Amino acid sequence: MDQAAVAGRRVSALLRVLPALLIVGGVLYDVLTPGDFTAIPFFTAAPLVAAPLYPLLGTVVAGAVALIAAFAVHMRFGFRLDADTLTEALTVAVVAVLAAVLNRVVLRGDQRLASQRQIAEAAQRAVLPEPDDRIGGFDIAVRYEAAQRDAFIGGDLYAVQDSPYGVRLVVGDVRGKGMGAVAAVAVVIGAFREAAEQEPTLEAVARRLERALAREGTRREGLDAIEGFTTVVLAELPHGDGVVRVLNRGHPPPLLLCTDGTVRALPAAEPALPLGMGELGSRPDRAEEAVFPGGATLLLYTDGLSEARDRYGEFYDPAARLAGRAFRVPGALLSALAVEVRRHTGGGMTDDMALLAVRRP
Repeated sequence: MDQAAVAGRRVSALLRVLPALLIVGGVLYDVLTPGDFTAIPFFTAAPLVAAPLYPLLGTVVAGAVALIAAFAVHMRFGFRLDADTLTEALTVAVVAVLAAVLNRVVLRGDQRLASQRQIAEAAQRAVLPEPDDRIGGFDIAVRYEAAQRDAFIGGDLYAVQDSPYGVRLVVGDVRGKGMGAVAAVAVVIGAFREAAEQEPTLEAVARRLERALAREGTRREGLDAIEGFTTVVLAELPHGDGVVRVLNRGHPPPLLLCTDGTVRALPAAEPALPLGMGELGSRPDRAEEAVFPGGATLLLYTDGLSEARDRYGEFYDPAARLAGRAFRVPGALLSALAVEVRRHTGGGMTDDMALLAVRRP
């Protein structure tokens, strides 16, 4: 288990028992100090700490126990309803009531947050549906890691489509954030699924994506309409052939992980411009073919992986980190990458990361 997760569980467990520790500490403080000293800060803190952590009943119980403890510590001097005792008891009671109100407010906020999370998750599943574990005879795994925790959707994309020409893949990164980037993601994936079924070559698929984004660009406003572009890498795995064809439009090159532990990048011989930047130059798309042996895994990713930095500014190098290692299934590879990148960045990723791994059995 990740060390950060273990530490988080320990902190959570400590917070759960903190109200009880405060009450016990208050009693000990009052017993072990002269009568002029008061433990009321301990007793008032207990229900306030319980409010965001416990359900309403637990918060009320914490307040009631704190109030009883406040009375009990005075009994060692004899039961007296003097001004100090009444004032301290009233203080604890008022704080306990406020803690119960705070508990209700926190609960409603959590419910709204949970609703927003469910909406975000549904939106991600609609825009980026998770493919089957096995498509066209290949083992498939995908993973989306958001830079901001509890965020579910952004400008990174992936899709897998079986077609008459083989299993076709796309991984890409839309410039920008927000709903404009999400809209572009939806356009690219929709165009890819249609083109992958109909077009006989990857070059033709790329042209279809270019036209789809050009139409989308006319509806985008401001800077996105001028500078919007998308980097993508397209791959094709023909049925029955031990090869992979790759077409790259300004995207990090895929990695081929072989069974002997070697890792080989598949860069484009002639770099091409990202989608949406065709007006800056005309470079014809050209798919390049490489051997894809049995047992090997093809890894496609966005720059959230290769540009993840540690506190010294050093980039995470997936080719170097994966060399000499073997993963039996694609999902294990992606899980390991997600954990290592979080550890490399200290949990402070600055960009989303989309991963797609395909293994030839």
